[in-house]
Amino acid sequence: MPEIFPIVISVPPDDAGKRLDQFLVPRMEHISRARVQQLISEEKVLVNDAAAKASFKLRGGETVKILGDAERTPLKAVAEDIPLDIVYEDDDLAVINKPAGMMVHAGAGATDDARNRGTLVNALLHHLKSLSNAGGELRPGIVHRLDKETSGLIVVARNDEAHRKLSAQFAGREVKKKYVALVHGWAKKDSGTIAQSISRDRVRRTRMTTRLEGGRVAVTHYRVVRRLDTKFGKFTLLDVKIDTGRTHQIRVHVAAMGNPVVGDTMYGAPRQARGKSAAISLPRNFLHSAELEFRHPQTGETISLKSELPEELKEFLRNVEKD
Repeated sequence: MPEIFPIVISVPPDDAGKRLDQFLVPRMEHISRARVQQLISEEKVLVNDAAAKASFKLRGGETVKILGDAERTPLKAVAEDIPLDIVYEDDDLAVINKPAGMMVHAGAGATDDARNRGTLVNALLHHLKSLSNAGGELRPGIVHRLDKETSGLIVVARNDEAHRKLSAQFAGREVKKKYVALVHGWAKKDSGTIAQSISRDRVRRTRMTTRLEGGRVAVTHYRVVRRLDTKFGKFTLLDVKIDTGRTHQIRVHVAAMGNPVVGDTMYGAPRQARGKSAAISLPRNFLHSAELEFRHPQTGETISLKSELPEELKEFLRNVEKD
């Protein structure tokens, strides 16, 4: 999701004495310190509406404005021989069962090389060769996204016509998507709909929030599959369907209910689930894209695909449910 500029940050009194670049780095977690310094050198960062150096010492109480993104050399995704679980493929599209830990496309990082390696796009270019160009040179074929630590089904386009038609289905809320999530605590209702708008957090820019006005409409439906009362605490296994596809939507919405996704420390999940006598942790989010249904962009045929929970999530459930 693109940033909306200007970004305005108030300097709290506790940050008095900090350098400008040191103050900004933890508040712009999606970019490196070198990138922050580049923004400052390009005079895209103002302190009380005046340009300042990276070494400028803050006093507390100032208003820092970030006017735009740093100029960066355009990157082009390159092919990498990374294993892929391709569950459907034809001349127009492919559906991949993405593992947790893999980014969909290149993102911000310390170096251009680091930003442009190890992603789903890199693997797709190796395995499929031809992909649509509608998403640009860094995102060939990418019609929609899954978060890095979310596993499961994702559809990619192999030509521009397929890309346009699939994108129209997503925009028209015609694509059916079902996720499986394990959340902390017991959901208050057996089923429900969360319709809270989502905005980017003004302080931690990698986070999204439901607490601000004027966000983008987001609709999530959930159904309780089962409630677990374990030695590690209480959990709820949910089936989740989404009408919209906002950044971190499911994670933000269930956290707003008071039931963060297991493993999702960004939105309030503990690093370890603890009961009275035992603790357990999961190094990824317990969120899986389990079902995907859409119309084929050429034939109009309904394509319905399913993906079982990956083994690490099955094992976590087994361990949680052991006496």
